[in-house]
Amino acid sequence: MELALEQETFTGGNTDQFTKEWFRKVKGLMNECVYPTGTNVFLEGDLADKMYYVKSGSIKLTKTTDDGKDLCLYYYKTGDMFGEYNYSDEKMSTFTAEVIQNATIGVIEQRDLEVLMWRHSNLAIEFSKWLGYMQQFTQMKLRDLMFHGKNGALASTLIRIANTYGVQGKKGISFVEKFTNAELASLIGATRETVNRMLGQLKKDKIIDYNHGRILILDLDALKAICHCEECPLGICRL
Repeated sequence: MELALEQETFTGGNTDQFTKEWFRKVKGLMNECVYPTGTNVFLEGDLADKMYYVKSGSIKLTKTTDDGKDLCLYYYKTGDMFGEYNYSDEKMSTFTAEVIQNATIGVIEQRDLEVLMWRHSNLAIEFSKWLGYMQQFTQMKLRDLMFHGKNGALASTLIRIANTYGVQGKKGISFVEKFTNAELASLIGATRETVNRMLGQLKKDKIIDYNHGRILILDLDALKAICHCEECPLGICRL
C-alpha cells in the first residue's frame, strides 16, 4: 500500500482534552480488565454504574432495534473513554459494548469518580467539558443519519472511516480496516442490499473504488458534497 502524509487521520482518543493532572488522578481509580475479541464489556440492560477507558484494542457500541436489528453507533479505540454516566441509582445501559479487537480496559466505578470530582472541582469542570464534547459528537452523527437520507449517511460514514482508518496513497484514500457491506449497513440503519446498491453507484460515478476488498476513496470532495459536510474537526468527524 502506498502511503503519504497528505491525508490527516485522527489518531488520538476522545480524552485528549483532559489535562495530565486529570489523567494521573483518574488512572489511579482504574481496575484493569482484559476482554478477548467477541466478548462483551457490558450488555444492554446491565446496570450503568461504570466508565471505561480503552488502553488498547477496539470496541463497538450497538443498539438493538425493536425488529431485532443491530445499529452500530460508535467505534472506540486506544485513548477513548466511554460509558453512560448515571444520574440515578438504577439506570440501565441502553447499549451493548462488544470487543472487536482484543482489548485492555481501565474500568472506573462511577461512585469513585464522583468522590474524586467532589474533592477536586477542577476535575469536575474537565469532565463536564468532556460530556459536552461527546454530546456534540452524538449530535453530528444523528444529523448524518437523519437529515440527508441514506446516501448522505453513507457518504458521511465513509468520510468518518477515512478520518479514523484511512491512509493517503497516489490513487486515493485506502482503509486499513476492512468494513463489510453489512457492517456499513449497521452504521447507517440500512439493509445490506441498500448499501450494495449505493456503493455500486458511487463506484460507477468514480467516487470510490476497491483495493484488495477494501474501499478506496477517489473523490473525497464528492462525498462531502453528498452529505453537505460542515468540515467538523477530526475529533468529531470520526467513526
